Amino acid sequence: MNLGGLASALVLCTTLDAQPLSLDDCLKLALEAPSSVSLARQENEIARQGVTQARAGFLPQTHLSSGFIYNSPHRDSRSRFSFIPLNAVREYAGLFSAAQEFDTSGRLRAEVARAGAGRDAAGASLAIAQRELKRAVTTAYYRALLTRHLASVANDTLAGSESFEKRARLLFEGGEAAKADFVKASAQAAFLRQSYNAAELEARTASIELASFWTRDVAARLDLAGNLDQAAPDTDIAAAPPPAAGFLRRLEFNFLDARKRGFSAEARREKAALYPQARLIFQYGIDSAAVRARDRGYAAFINLNIPVFDWFKARSATREFEFRVQQVETTRAITERTFSKEYETALARVKQFHAQISLTKAQTDLAQEDLKLSRIRYEGGEGSALDVVAAQNGLAQARSNFYTSMANYLNARVDLEVASGR
Repeated sequence: MNLGGLASALVLCTTLDAQPLSLDDCLKLALEAPSSVSLARQENEIARQGVTQARAGFLPQTHLSSGFIYNSPHRDSRSRFSFIPLNAVREYAGLFSAAQEFDTSGRLRAEVARAGAGRDAAGASLAIAQRELKRAVTTAYYRALLTRHLASVANDTLAGSESFEKRARLLFEGGEAAKADFVKASAQAAFLRQSYNAAELEARTASIELASFWTRDVAARLDLAGNLDQAAPDTDIAAAPPPAAGFLRRLEFNFLDARKRGFSAEARREKAALYPQARLIFQYGIDSAAVRARDRGYAAFINLNIPVFDWFKARSATREFEFRVQQVETTRAITERTFSKEYETALARVKQFHAQISLTKAQTDLAQEDLKLSRIRYEGGEGSALDVVAAQNGLAQARSNFYTSMANYLNARVDLEVASGR
């Protein structure tokens, strides 16, 4: 994470200390913290540098060189040099050289195309990493909310059970209730204490999991702003994109397309070894037996490399990358079927969980009324303690079902957003 990102994260954390964390706040903190997204950003920058390097191949390469060569004199004449390939007994060289490669074989263009495909693949990987991190944080956020609501349900149910236990004890001590009623109430309270402890542990674990996305100080309990008691928004299923316009927009297809272009460029680069490649070299300076300005001059060299026979190496390498292109095409076909299944499954889950919310809400209302009537009947001597205990359990289960349906629905909405490529 750069200094600007660190500074913004510190400002955000300071601001958030005074208010509960919303889902957007958690996402911002997770995206600013070092994560797989940070690694993907670095890979994206590395790929961009590769494009710059590939484009530099079209620019002339220049350099300055200087040197001194000593060639031993000939035995018969000290004025002549002994090694024929050299030019004098003492040779001084100071040259400015410029080399320009002409992409007659298409190798340089193929390298630029390959680097561009790598950049696009890295960009798609970055977007996928950001999406998956947001998805994971969102799931952890809703899990934290759900476990806290379930712990609250367990706490409320325990409080009601303990209140009923005290009432049953008073009635038993006054001779107005049987000992069995008091025993049932006490056993129910003991069971609910254990359930509440387990729910608190789940809530604590969920809070730690959520905080771990952006901090090492996971022990501090997070103050979350979300509320699962709010009614679920109306879902217009008909407005959801059809499969042809939905899952085909997923980022994974951008990555596969970039990989295909990259392998095609690799095949073209290997095939370039079968075509002529031209190169121009220009030199200016001194290459003389003495350091004299009047000996300066220039020279130009044009090289044309024409391949004749390569023992099938270039052809085999080209075919290798053509097969890799076919592999990507096959992978894409498989992925289309898989993502089509994921889209339809996510769409069905959204419909199902949205319908369950209204059912569990009605179930909760009925369970509350049942508990109220059961206690009235028990107080009036017309009902048993078993009816009250059963009603308490029924209300706790109904409320748990409602919160679970809400959390499942919100997670299903996120899955549908991903599955539909939005």
